Amino acid sequence: MENKNRAQFSSKFAVVAAAAGSAVGLGNIWRFPYELGSNGGFAFLLIYLLFVFVLGMPVMLSELVIGRRSQANASGAFRVLRPNSRWHLVGLLGVITAFIILSFYFVVAGWSLEYVFQAVANNFVGKAPSDLSQVFTDFTTEAVRPLFWTIVFVFITAFVVLAGVQKGIEKISKILMPLLFVIILILCFRSLTLPRAEEGVKFLFKPDFSKITSTVVLSALGQAFFSLSVGMSCLITYASYVSKKNNLVHTAFEITTLDTLVSVLASVAIFPAVFSLGIDPSKGPELVFITLPNVFTQIPGGYFWAILFFLLLAVAALTSTISLLEVITAYVTEEFKLKRKTVILLSVGVLIISSGLSSLSLGVWSNLQLFGMSLFDFFDYFSSKILLPTGGLLISIFIGWFYKRKDTFDELSNGGKLAVPLFNIYFFLLRYIVPIAIALIFINELGLNK
Repeated sequence: MENKNRAQFSSKFAVVAAAAGSAVGLGNIWRFPYELGSNGGFAFLLIYLLFVFVLGMPVMLSELVIGRRSQANASGAFRVLRPNSRWHLVGLLGVITAFIILSFYFVVAGWSLEYVFQAVANNFVGKAPSDLSQVFTDFTTEAVRPLFWTIVFVFITAFVVLAGVQKGIEKISKILMPLLFVIILILCFRSLTLPRAEEGVKFLFKPDFSKITSTVVLSALGQAFFSLSVGMSCLITYASYVSKKNNLVHTAFEITTLDTLVSVLASVAIFPAVFSLGIDPSKGPELVFITLPNVFTQIPGGYFWAILFFLLLAVAALTSTISLLEVITAYVTEEFKLKRKTVILLSVGVLIISSGLSSLSLGVWSNLQLFGMSLFDFFDYFSSKILLPTGGLLISIFIGWFYKRKDTFDELSNGGKLAVPLFNIYFFLLRYIVPIAIALIFINELGLNK
């Protein structure tokens, strides 16, 4: 039965735009290129694509089933589908994961706002890559400016979520996500016309299987789950707002394809420029904040494109942060019967503290560490390489082994109205391949196989 009183996205395009907005963000434009650059280029890309379609998409589809079938928040969804069990803790894990991701994600999102400001001030002109690298390091290790932009981004996110599903989340996603594609395509074209751009293309697409190691495999798996927004309950929450008329299989495929396309296009926009400008492709998280400003200085009208790109980078981050905050908001609102506004204001206070500590851990409070890592690096590592795969593993086990197969088929087929030709393959992957693959990678990373 469809809950008529529950907020809903207004159309199929709204669903795809919002869900793709959740998936497409800094994970694609900021995180994916530096993960790829640090892990051997094409070797990483190959493993990543395999994980996205063989492991990530089945888990994504399962989250969509859980969310729409239950029409409840991340934890409540499991309580609806599997009453009197502890499976609701999987949803709670997703809420915790969303909080931890936001604790470092807001910091990087704040960096994008700083670079919008720098672009408006035309501060990229006349700076070499080494100068921009130093500018980035100086900025991120400061106390005041990064913290200021982090707090600004928290409040912008809260404002959108406060507006609700249709007037806030949907409206932002439908207008601004398509613009991101336009800008990335323009940047790709310009980057590919730079001197020695072919070296960057070779780095991206020339196979070198000697680069494939257990570290590369785990990084690719973590990035696949991080980029697709699976394992963090975003899609469970969003799916609870999806009409029963929508085709979930098509929706999952469209989201996965769009997400992967943005990741690849972002890499095509960046790595030819990386090699053209003589920048180390394994430079790290700052890659996008060093390479692209250099590209803009060489493009006719670069001042305009620099402003637009970093503004849209901020928007891409925003579509992800609103989905993560919505996970927390929906959970606390529904489970504890609190007003939405109250929950958002409380969340803002807590997130300002956690993300503020994360920001300061890169500079003045660098001695604030967990397991030998700064809080920023710990939140990043723990979420992408532990919590997200764990969430994906548990969701696959739940749908594959503990939820009725016929009910899953009923949800995917909209009550038997739609054909689901690959259902048996999907269910086989979910039951056997996904959990075994994730378990083997965990065993290898933890050194338990030695």
